Amino acid sequence: MKKDIHPEYRQVVFQDIQSDFMFITRSTMNSTEKIKWEDGNEYPLIKIEVSSASHPFYTGKKIFVDTAGRVEKFNRRYRKDK
Repeated sequence: MKKDIHPEYRQVVFQDIQSDFMFITRSTMNSTEKIKWEDGNEYPLIKIEVSSASHPFYTGKKIFVDTAGRVEKFNRRYRKDK
């Protein structure tokens, strides 16, 4: 592999903002936020909107997730003007 072209692959904590569920895994994602994990170490924190803890397929609950007005943006873009 070429040197200095690959992103850093490290431990990162992901937090589901709907259910406050957190898990640690390895990732190349960057974040300015940090969190102290159960093992006492500090890791970058990535906030996500949907995980297995809040996804309707896994929870059986119907929820509506509209981030940054995506539905309205879609409706404006594809609205049929009469």
